[in-house]
Amino acid sequence: MDFTFTEEQQAAAEAARGVFADVAPDAVPSPALTRGGAVADHFDRALWEKLAGTDLLGLLLDEEYGGAGLDAIALCLVLRESAKSLARVPLLESSAAAAAVQAHGTAEAQAELLARTGRGEVVLTVAAHGRTGHDAAELAVTARQDRDTWVLDGVQTAVPWAYDADFVLVPARTGDDRSVLALVPRGHEGSTLAEQISTTGERLGELRLDSARIPARHIITADGAWEDLRALLTTGTCALALGLGERVLAMTSDYAAKREQFGHPIATFQAVAVQAADRYIDLRAMEVTLWQAAWRLTSGASGALPASGDIAVAKIWASEGVRRVVQTAQHLHGGFGADVDYPLHRYHAWAKHLELSLGPAAAHEEALGDLLAAHPLG
Repeated sequence: MDFTFTEEQQAAAEAARGVFADVAPDAVPSPALTRGGAVADHFDRALWEKLAGTDLLGLLLDEEYGGAGLDAIALCLVLRESAKSLARVPLLESSAAAAAVQAHGTAEAQAELLARTGRGEVVLTVAAHGRTGHDAAELAVTARQDRDTWVLDGVQTAVPWAYDADFVLVPARTGDDRSVLALVPRGHEGSTLAEQISTTGERLGELRLDSARIPARHIITADGAWEDLRALLTTGTCALALGLGERVLAMTSDYAAKREQFGHPIATFQAVAVQAADRYIDLRAMEVTLWQAAWRLTSGASGALPASGDIAVAKIWASEGVRRVVQTAQHLHGGFGADVDYPLHRYHAWAKHLELSLGPAAAHEEALGDLLAAHPLG
């Protein structure tokens, strides 16, 4: 395989670096400085408009919808840059939901939503955590067809940006054991939101559906649509973890080079250097497993295991790696790392959220074990 990025992918990453360069991590709302409630009522709308202006909201959309027609690798490159500055935007969720509508949605939904999503006029998000965050998301909601509408009942927890999104893409299970995806408008009759707060201090929503009727044009019934969406969400989460970890290790290296003890920079101490080297190895493992997963998603290439195996490996490394990186960073920064005037505590909170998002390492280790049992390696 060749992990060299195309000119178009590199251009997307360069455009992202230009946009996110203006985001100051130490100005990102901090959960440690907020007493009660969320750190903010809305995501960073000004940044969202800049992303729309540089065509980064339509990376995965075809040209007919004003998009760039790029792939999961390009999206992951942009997400990696966004995490370095703790960008408070639903870039992953909106992009992934739009990709699902484009690939599997009805012609009416595509015409209604895709071009406007690429321009930033419509915001999409995904309910991917199930009823408790530990069970399969598609089992948390039931769906039954009633003539030209579908009726949804159930609960989805921890929906990101639920209070800002115009539509939540909700996985649900039918009576004949099929998965469908429903586009539920914000404030739709039969749907209610209850506020939840993440470790980052951002406002999440518990979405309750009580006989919510969704028109057939907003239902995706294609086989594999939910699996494809979840795979993209998980891979994108790995990209966020990688970008965050890289920024944290860079901060730690800079601090260790300047902080002196016993007349020498602490970076010259063997114990410090070894810990930093271990975290560098973590990041390189996170990187190679991420690109393997993204490549499998993009290329559709076959392998010893299904692509879900590569995605599970990437998420295992992302979950454990990002946790080790921020823990080592806090240790090497000493008391300075806990200073709320310094941005490291923000990265620590975001890392914990990413570690557990869409399943911690243990959940993906179990999934990988099931795949290995079903596909024994020769």
